[in-house]
Amino acid sequence: MGYAEKRGSGANTYYLARFSDGGGKWPTLKDDQGRAVRFKRKREAEKAAGDEEAKVRGGRYHDPARGRLTFGAWVGYWHAAQDLAPTTMQNVQRRIETHLLPAFGESALADILPSDVDAWEREEREAGYKESSIRTWRTLLHTIMADAADGHQVDRILGTANRQGLIEYNPVTQRRGRGRRAGRSAHRTAEKVITNPLGALLLAERAAILSGRDDEFVMVTTKYYTGLRWAELTGLQTQYFRLSTIRVESELVELDNGTFVACPPKDDSYRDVDLPRFLSDLISAHLTRTAPTKCACHGSAYVFRGRGRERSAVKIGAVAERAGVSVGTVSNVLNRPERVADATRARVEEAIAALGFAGRSAPTAAPALHWRRSGFETWIFRPAADGWFPKRSAGAARPVPLKAEPWPGVPVRGRAAQERAEMSWTPIARGLTPHGLRHSHKSLMVQLRTPEVLSHERLGHILGGIGGVYSHVTPEMREELRDALTQQWEAALDARLELSPHSPVAVLEEILQARRRHKKVGRPEDRPTEFPQEGVVLLRSRPRKGA
Repeated sequence: MGYAEKRGSGANTYYLARFSDGGGKWPTLKDDQGRAVRFKRKREAEKAAGDEEAKVRGGRYHDPARGRLTFGAWVGYWHAAQDLAPTTMQNVQRRIETHLLPAFGESALADILPSDVDAWEREEREAGYKESSIRTWRTLLHTIMADAADGHQVDRILGTANRQGLIEYNPVTQRRGRGRRAGRSAHRTAEKVITNPLGALLLAERAAILSGRDDEFVMVTTKYYTGLRWAELTGLQTQYFRLSTIRVESELVELDNGTFVACPPKDDSYRDVDLPRFLSDLISAHLTRTAPTKCACHGSAYVFRGRGRERSAVKIGAVAERAGVSVGTVSNVLNRPERVADATRARVEEAIAALGFAGRSAPTAAPALHWRRSGFETWIFRPAADGWFPKRSAGAARPVPLKAEPWPGVPVRGRAAQERAEMSWTPIARGLTPHGLRHSHKSLMVQLRTPEVLSHERLGHILGGIGGVYSHVTPEMREELRDALTQQWEAALDARLELSPHSPVAVLEEILQARRRHKKVGRPEDRPTEFPQEGVVLLRSRPRKGA
């Protein structure tokens, strides 16, 4: 039973409340700052001690001193105890370092109040961040503080056996409808951009034109008609291509340090993805043409390879500084050496050798074995979808400069490309991202009335509820979907032939000519599906200046 411990003498007499913690110790009652509470009367101290013992017996006791641990110290222990996918771990660390530690890092856990969290959220919103991003950061903060309030999680993370949380409650928890707007508009975000089969075909053609090879045509087409995630697509090994199916067994994840890690697919979504015959033939021909070899980094052969050469840690600016020339001169030495005087070229080549520079244009650079997501989206996918190269830190957005012939245009490269251009592309689907093709595939399956159980399996999702228990995929479902996808592909080819009978992309040219021989173009009654032609004017007279 708790008791009052007398301290001091005379006018300075006071009492401390001592109580049993149930484990053989008799701690002193303390305030929120971790200081012992002093009582002037013995009876008050005894009552407070009894109340604390009641909390101990009811499992409600919390030592205020434990809440004096700072958020920064706690989140360090918390992050080290997580066991998540590599990309998730680096994303969590980035969000903590960029958005949570600056606001709460020096604060004691017990000092973080709901009003502080709401004020931080408002500041992030005023700084111009998207609502979806702020929700993601708040959710992470909620998880971190929830674990701080959970005694079992605290013991797991800190290696203790106190069965006590560091704080009494989670200050990030929001009571529904209190102090905040209600309704769907509170969390409204922009709708995801998708495209149809004709848009996907035109996009794949442009991607191949920009890259200068057929690989990207096959890659974009595969992504649209399978709905694979980006990491699953780039991590598709040749051994898992089986003519009628693709086996999703792993994914290739790029970390912040530029390295690639082979991981299990997201949420362990191992699965077989059925391929329509046309896509199986397209991938087979691609493998025959490219003859993939095993990469040194993972010892596996991948269906899709990177483009160009890998960059080194040495920047081109360092080479220019050492050689005493401009960056443009170094670029000329690498790409157009005949334009540079012999003495200057020799000086630049000496700097390249001394520094070990291996930029993509350098002859010593290793081939890029894997596509980097940022590079693919910036230089291939977004220009193909939008008709514009996106804004970069080094410059503003600009239209893709083109020569008009052969249709749908040939990229103009080099200096003064915009001035030498004759045409530029109009958007196919402005704002479309590589992940948007996954949304497009799901939307196409909905349009084709694909059973949800097959749709979920194909995308690597789990169908919940009673439907997930009693619905099963049948061979007839698979065959019906393959036939429907083939019809969509053929209709897209027919629509593409009406735009132009030829293509500068070799693999598409071969397909178009085969389609022309198989079926006469121009008879609407023979086409199984029509696509809207609105917005598919692919050239304009001169590229506009500025974004």
